[in-house]
Amino acid sequence: MPVPAIAPLSREAMEPRWRAVAETADQVRGESTLIEVLAQAPELLGWYDDGFYAEVFFKGRVERRVKEVLRLSLSTIHGCAFCNKGNTKSALDAGVTPAQIDAIGDIGNPVFDDRDRAVMRLAAEMALPNMQGECTPALQAELRRFFTEAEVVELAMVAAVLTGMAKMLFVFDLVSREATCPIGPNALR
Repeated sequence: MPVPAIAPLSREAMEPRWRAVAETADQVRGESTLIEVLAQAPELLGWYDDGFYAEVFFKGRVERRVKEVLRLSLSTIHGCAFCNKGNTKSALDAGVTPAQIDAIGDIGNPVFDDRDRAVMRLAAEMALPNMQGECTPALQAELRRFFTEAEVVELAMVAAVLTGMAKMLFVFDLVSREATCPIGPNALR
């Protein structure tokens, strides 16, 4: 379990909406430290939930299923146990198959089509451990086969927000990690 560097807000002190979100996180992901800490600044938690997730991730230009492949790819690379629990369920709900979930990270696996592979390549470039990440001309061309310029912007922004949040989650110890997590005291250096 996380030992957060920022004090969690008690459930009693939370706005009812965030208390319900924390309870759902406990049920789906087995922990809610992230919500309890973000509830210290409810306007930021509101932006993350209402602005980023409700308006961009679950709506937006790009089909949700594609963004779920992107998100699960990132959380798998990042080794976020908290994220992977919820992201797996959400990906299934959006139409990602169990075989695809099991193969996330294996870009050459035949369970993925070329569009999924392009998204997983983008995730690999945007991921925390890839300090040399680059949208090469080959990746640009691959993305443009499947997505408009505006959709590429959306995918890049989603990846950037998720990757930045992952860094915050690990640095401030707000979520459980897997042994593969590249950040923090358990990271292989």
